[in-house]
Amino acid sequence: MASNFAFLKQHQQFTSFAHACDEAEKSIAISPSTTAILARRALELAVKWLYASDSALKVPYQDNLSSLIHERSFLDLIDQSLFVPIKFIVKLGNLAVHSPAPIKRTEAVLSLHNLHQFTSWISYCYGSTYSDQPFDETLLPTGAEQKISQSDLVKLQQSLSEKDGKLKDAVEENEALRKELHALRAENIKARVYAAPQISEYSTRKKYIDIDLKDAGWTFGSDCIEEVEVSGMPFGTGQGFVDYVLWGDNGRPLAVVEAKRTSKDPLVGQQQAKLYADCLQQKYGQRPVIFYTNGFATHLWDDLQYPPRRTSGFYSKDELQLLVDRRLHKTSLKNAQINGTITNRYYQKEAIRATCESYEGKARKALLVMATGSGKTRTVISLVDILSRHNWVKNVLFLADRTALVRQAKGNFNALMPNLSLCNLLDTHDDPDSRIVFSTYPTMMNAIDETKTDSGRKLFTVGHFDLIIIDESHRSIYKKYKAIFDYFDSLLIGLTATPKDDIDKNTYHIFGLENNVPTYAYELKQAVDDHFLVPYRSVETQLKFMEQGIRYDELTEEEKEQYEETFDDDMPEYIGSEALNQWLFNDDTIDKVLLQLMEKG
Repeated sequence: MASNFAFLKQHQQFTSFAHACDEAEKSIAISPSTTAILARRALELAVKWLYASDSALKVPYQDNLSSLIHERSFLDLIDQSLFVPIKFIVKLGNLAVHSPAPIKRTEAVLSLHNLHQFTSWISYCYGSTYSDQPFDETLLPTGAEQKISQSDLVKLQQSLSEKDGKLKDAVEENEALRKELHALRAENIKARVYAAPQISEYSTRKKYIDIDLKDAGWTFGSDCIEEVEVSGMPFGTGQGFVDYVLWGDNGRPLAVVEAKRTSKDPLVGQQQAKLYADCLQQKYGQRPVIFYTNGFATHLWDDLQYPPRRTSGFYSKDELQLLVDRRLHKTSLKNAQINGTITNRYYQKEAIRATCESYEGKARKALLVMATGSGKTRTVISLVDILSRHNWVKNVLFLADRTALVRQAKGNFNALMPNLSLCNLLDTHDDPDSRIVFSTYPTMMNAIDETKTDSGRKLFTVGHFDLIIIDESHRSIYKKYKAIFDYFDSLLIGLTATPKDDIDKNTYHIFGLENNVPTYAYELKQAVDDHFLVPYRSVETQLKFMEQGIRYDELTEEEKEQYEETFDDDMPEYIGSEALNQWLFNDDTIDKVLLQLMEKG
């Protein structure tokens, strides 16, 4: 039987995922939900093949599908038009497993279409031959669809990845091949033409946007209604039709969604969506939040609170209800009372007031530059206390780059704000649906797609957190884990003692600030002058290897044996001191440095 994925079988190197693509396509005759799961699995295998085959890709800390497709080297490698189609495959596969709503055939078809698009791009880059073959929907098999139970779908999802080996092992085994295919991709791109697909308005509105709404927990025909008629438009007959209206449990509109063609800038729909919101407010006495989207880019506009901003998707019902309720319950941060038992130093209070003033002025990001040891964590705990009491925030995410910092921060919050529920995501016994969640960056990346509520819905939706605290924000936030901040729509506050102003790693730009102009700064010199900190003294120590390098013929016999085992056949006779600092870890040198630190530090 003819298949849309037959072209993959012409290339032996694609064997690891070609069969999975075929199986996904065949399954649509029986169950679209099964197709969604199998297409996601085929995508996962194709992505892992890519990592194992191209030296430009770096395996992230966790090798689950979500982490792999958000890795910066992957995003830099693929054609930009592919990311949203890839995300669709992932979201639909997740919904098939975790949502009770059945997957439609049209949705499963688009998932296969997107899988075809991605694997065609792989063939374009790495195939010995390539021809642009459009996806042919007439080739898809048809049959009597069967109802597959939710438990069986869950078992299917679990069984698919049980036999997977470690991706890092595959990468190490294929190191030579990775360099070859990396070079081949560069040659093929020069000699071939890849055509990114064009998507119609209907397909965009009915599939991409629909899936984003379902992913946020909305149920079509219940709290999400399409083509809602409104009256009072200022032109024509005065009638209009809202693409989507999202409703609260009280029967009032929480949001309008205006959909535009993918080829159009979603800003075109901004004014039209505002007029729809005017009509609904006139009828129901509640102004809905405004979304306008082309399926690829989504904007949120709560025009009673903030200017429009881009988001990665839609809020859930509870999150939208909270957003609407805050219009009445949120109180001004001007002259907010600072809890002296949490923070009592003058500069901590100045930092809190500066941040409150920034948020009050409708800024959504703040950066505190404070010397190590000056009490950054206490300062931000006090800020959370104020924002909670004034109904600005409910759920908070605290991110740090080391597990020890995560544990330490949770302990400090627990001691100073004992009435709030806390969760360390690294601790499987903690409840992730707590008021304050503490996590490292890679754990949070994994949790976005994997963590579910008791009812099986996605927990960490776009608007789940009202505030994200980034501890030591000079690390990891520029490229590697920027996806976290692109995903969540929240207030941000960064804490650091050493901000960067490099072109490609600029702390200030992350927080929408001018170079060297943080929201508030309290630096080491001032802390020393105030007698809150003492100046440091450096201790210089000379070590032979670090000064002179390593010469093989000067080592002891025992050291020579260890040296030979370390380098195998590619053994250098001499390693310079610069190389030691760059790539060689020497246990004895490290021990000496640590000993110096413990004795003189």
